Amino acid sequence: MSAETAQSHSLDGFPAAAVEFVNVMQHNRERIGQDAGLSASELRALFRIAAEVSVTPKQLAGYLDMSTAAITFISRRLVDSGLLHRVDHPNDRRSLYLELTPLAHRMMLDVHRDFVSLLEAATSDLSAAEVDSFSGRLRSVARSMVHLSALAGTSDPREALSAGSTGSTTHL
Repeated sequence: MSAETAQSHSLDGFPAAAVEFVNVMQHNRERIGQDAGLSASELRALFRIAAEVSVTPKQLAGYLDMSTAAITFISRRLVDSGLLHRVDHPNDRRSLYLELTPLAHRMMLDVHRDFVSLLEAATSDLSAAEVDSFSGRLRSVARSMVHLSALAGTSDPREALSAGSTGSTTHL
């Protein structure tokens, strides 16, 4: 091995902790998908639709940065699995909305309940005030990263959330 290829690239301090946290979150999301028999893209689609309540395939494609053909494939699989249903667009015969079925709503409730339980167990040694403080700081760092990434031109613009939507801040 040459000296150039033998170099290790690792982080320390807060950046290392942030990467560790992101990796644990990603592992949790992968487990959720595996337990449900869903691909990562299908799970992301379900989480987005759960947050938005009702989305068009075009909106979903914009959020997931996929083609509408890929969204058609994903949504067909989720409809066939009983997790999504298509709803006619009230103003456009050529369009439709994708919405969760009762089965998918139950799945989302279970996923969120399990996630809350996991976080409660993981933070059980912290006081309520410490958890609130940590939550605020975590939100602040996340929002700053979005803002700074946008300024640097390193973030992809995504389809905007609908008015009143809680969006990605509330789903895994």
